[in-house]
Amino acid sequence: MNPRPPLPPFTEETARQKVQMAEDAWNSRDPERVSLAYTVDTEWRNRDEFLNGRAEVVDFLTRKWSKETDYRLKKTLWAFTGNRIAVRFEYEWHDETGQWWRSHGNENWEFDEHGYMAKRFASINDQRIAETERKFRWERV
Repeated sequence: MNPRPPLPPFTEETARQKVQMAEDAWNSRDPERVSLAYTVDTEWRNRDEFLNGRAEVVDFLTRKWSKETDYRLKKTLWAFTGNRIAVRFEYEWHDETGQWWRSHGNENWEFDEHGYMAKRFASINDQRIAETERKFRWERV
């Protein structure tokens, strides 16, 4: 596999770069694009789902973004050391009824030596919001 810079061990600058790269990829809402940041045998915990491998990640994200319409995400670096990064995040979306939601939580990431994410553990809470309470707006380009 080709290296995916920045590579561990992370500095504050390179950890922030990884976080921004992840935010940009997830906001594309392209499951294939997002999956390429992970090892082929990546391990995930997302809420109560446990995933193994890129194919399961693509399936999961395809389901996710078919339900979470007009998804918009913001990630913030929380901590880093060696090959690990912790982030806080918030994202907003609406369901098929038009109800808006803000989902927020924490992720713990572990990278391999080539800069691919090998492990991702996410804890997420959902909060109903009115459309007028939205913080993020999706600009279609």
